[in-house]
Amino acid sequence: MTQTQTVSRGAAGAVSAIELAGLTKSFGAVRAVRGVDLTVRPGEIVAFLGPNGAGKTTTIDMMLGLSRPDSGTARVYGMDPQSAVRHGLVSAVMQTGGLLRDLTVQETLRLTASLFADTRPVAEVLDRAGISDIAGRRVVKCSGGQQQRLRFAMALLPDPELLVLDEPTTGMDVAGRRDFWAAIRSDAERGRTVVFATHYLEEADAYADRIVLVRQGQIVADGTAAEVKALVSGRVVRATLPDADPAALQALPGVESVELRGDTVLVASMDSDAVARHLLTSTAARDLEITSRGLEDAFISLTSQDSDDPTPTGADR
Repeated sequence: MTQTQTVSRGAAGAVSAIELAGLTKSFGAVRAVRGVDLTVRPGEIVAFLGPNGAGKTTTIDMMLGLSRPDSGTARVYGMDPQSAVRHGLVSAVMQTGGLLRDLTVQETLRLTASLFADTRPVAEVLDRAGISDIAGRRVVKCSGGQQQRLRFAMALLPDPELLVLDEPTTGMDVAGRRDFWAAIRSDAERGRTVVFATHYLEEADAYADRIVLVRQGQIVADGTAAEVKALVSGRVVRATLPDADPAALQALPGVESVELRGDTVLVASMDSDAVARHLLTSTAARDLEITSRGLEDAFISLTSQDSDDPTPTGADR
């Protein structure tokens, strides 16, 4: 976790929260980051997504000042990342991190607060993280999701301008994830900037103002969830069809893939009307529906290793 004392949020609001320009980083022969350009406005919630090895962590490390780029620049609220950290503008919540197992939740927060000259009240961050009811519980007795919410509470103590989250809801149940994102949205409405990486694509779809997709060290899509999904053409035809013949469906014009889920068939096609017409006139299909491609489809299409060389797409930012 990266934490420091905070300064007035109003002082940082006139500049971009994050400005990355031409960032590159290599490790030997491996080009982890290859010319990343990214601007994030104050108060935005940005999902930073990509497959393993895409360069997300390396980019975030440079954003946090934990690693220096080989070339290019990283600015956080108009200053270099290390200065932004020293000024208390940044907190980061990583998926794993050391917690003192024998302390209680409240003792952990009090100890963390003692490291800074000025923090939010412990009771307040307990409430915002949704863990007031386990304040007296020892960390070792907390579930994985509860420990992750404790890390979130620790990050909130210095009241940072920028909150960077790595898999923030790992281990949380459905209710916990919903409450967590409600707190994040409330913070963003008051001006806090949030950048998060997650494997839960439905969270990115539901809660992010912007989605940034990274592949092979480059940004390949940047826009709202709707804009990113629109980059993938075609639609999905879903129908109930027992004993469906996937080979026959695959042979239809424009069909890209056929998936069987019990008695349900899902056909991804560039010509959904032709698929629907075939299912309704030549088979016993029922309960047919046609939907646009989802974020998962866009993620797979835009970040798969067998796609073309990465070329940035989406709205300019």
